[in-house]
Amino acid sequence: MDRIGWLRAAVLGANDGILSTGSLIIGVSSAAASHGQIVITGIAGLVSGAMSMAAGEYVSVSSQADTEKADLVKERQELAGNVAAEERELAGIYVQRGLQPDLAREVARQLMAKDALQAHARDELGISEATTARPLQAAMASAASFGAGAALPVLVAVLFPANLLFWAVAGVSLLGLAALGVVGARMGGAGVVKAVARVVFWGAVGMAVTAGASSIFGVRG
Repeated sequence: MDRIGWLRAAVLGANDGILSTGSLIIGVSSAAASHGQIVITGIAGLVSGAMSMAAGEYVSVSSQADTEKADLVKERQELAGNVAAEERELAGIYVQRGLQPDLAREVARQLMAKDALQAHARDELGISEATTARPLQAAMASAASFGAGAALPVLVAVLFPANLLFWAVAGVSLLGLAALGVVGARMGGAGVVKAVARVVFWGAVGMAVTAGASSIFGVRG
């Protein structure tokens, strides 16, 4: 399940990279910028977007990590103050999950004998080795997935001439979004057609709005 969560986050990051960078390139090309300016803008969008994603994810996950640490400190204090009460609390959790009271108490006793804090962290607080917050890992994964997605429209901008750039970037970006829609649907067990239609539709809307705004406010030489 942890692996699926990371894969889903990677797909979303790549989706953001394609859409935001593709829209940026389309917007600049709609304002009649030169080919070189468009490519530089795309590269700048890739780098700035990846760094923004990394910084935002690091701050967010760091806050989660701080909360987890505070919860563990509080739980450690409660265990030091009244072990019996904490054992009853843990047994109550197991009863709510379907165990018979006698078995729940025995499971709680044995788990707390092995590692009381770990047992409470996992079953009371929902904190485990697999789910614990890792800010640096989250930041790097976010930046990498965004950069991988953003590289697609940037590569198209490098390879295609300026007169074909608008439609080339739009077409390839929408194909990339469609592919990510398929992956996301299969991971989530959802219908592929609906998922692809949704992501392609909103991707096209985003690009069209960006192109329209750039055409209106862009300066043509």
